[in-house]
Amino acid sequence: MILKILANFLILLIIAVWVVAIALISVQNATPVSLKFLVFQSIQIPFGLMLAFSMAIGLLTTAVLQPLWGLGESQSGIDEDAEFFVDDEDF
Repeated sequence: MILKILANFLILLIIAVWVVAIALISVQNATPVSLKFLVFQSIQIPFGLMLAFSMAIGLLTTAVLQPLWGLGESQSGIDEDAEFFVDDEDF
């Protein structure tokens, strides 16, 4: 139970640090940029805004695809209710 709370806290902390970093980069880099891919080119928007959009798209994509890939499931096969300490007398 405590590990789940700690994991959620660490995830929120990482996201908060990213949001603060994007805010700082946005304030310092207000020059407009555009993305180019093959023959396509986007409109010019500030670098920080493009960075924020990219992060939001990445977070949403990960949130949608994680259940489809089964990344949320335990891959190790260890039962959470299993006893971790075993007496030597049982053997």
